[in-house]
Amino acid sequence: MIIQKEYKFYAAHRNEELQDKCRNLHGHRYGLTCHFEVERTGHYTTLFAEFDAKIEPFLREQYDHGMLIHIHDSLYESLEDHRKRTGECLKLKVFNAPTTVENIARQLFTEITGMGFRLHRIDLRETDSSVIIYTREDWINDERYFSQRHSAVR
Repeated sequence: MIIQKEYKFYAAHRNEELQDKCRNLHGHRYGLTCHFEVERTGHYTTLFAEFDAKIEPFLREQYDHGMLIHIHDSLYESLEDHRKRTGECLKLKVFNAPTTVENIARQLFTEITGMGFRLHRIDLRETDSSVIIYTREDWINDERYFSQRHSAVR
């Protein structure tokens, strides 16, 4: 059985590898739809509030109104220098890969799975007309790809 829950958060990012408008720092109102695989253990499977109790505070703390940034983006070092110099508290969510919607979906899938939920898929809406559907199969393939890539770098 599948339970579907929807969440939203606002965040800034940029795609430093591109040579178009998305290379500039900009923001989105992300829509996250989670499709959870659940099993009936009686008259119900999982209380909806169990999902919300973990996911909503996590999104608020880690993502909402923050800056999603690749650790190797040249802007990251500048922002870190700024934080150290001024003491200003900037909310940075650091990624090990460019902050494309595909990589954001992979990160969210990993983090939500790490909370003990079994995701079937997530739909991550970046704009009103752009949604990526990221499945468990995509996640398994990406884990294989990124672990091979990481071991090749060593």
